[in-house]
Amino acid sequence: QVQVAESGGGLVPFGGSLKLSCVASGDGLIYAAIGWFRQAPGKEREAVACITRASDRIDYGTSVKGRFNVSRDNARNTAYLQMNNLEPEETGVYFCAADQKWHNVCVLEPVYDYWGRGTQVTVSS
Repeated sequence: QVQVAESGGGLVPFGGSLKLSCVASGDGLIYAAIGWFRQAPGKEREAVACITRASDRIDYGTSVKGRFNVSRDNARNTAYLQMNNLEPEETGVYFCAADQKWHNVCVLEPVYDYWGRGTQVTVSS
């Protein structure tokens, strides 16, 4: 099993940047694909990005391509989400999720086994 915990959220101005971290414990990060998701008030959970165990495949949600960057450091059991040019509509709770089932794929669907509690990101206009 993997436990994950997000950090790095906060208040950022329109057009600003923020870097989120996802720290894994338990089995650690090395055997898990990681997905990043977000949920705005009253809206469904939306996929942001995902990265495979070995970082050999990365995928992004359409709305964040070119602005967000996902990465991981398995030695530190940490994954990252660098967010640039943030917009007020991207305000919400950002979640990290992990799954050990997939060897060389990751998916942009909320089907991961292990989830963190989320970290709040607020983008002011």
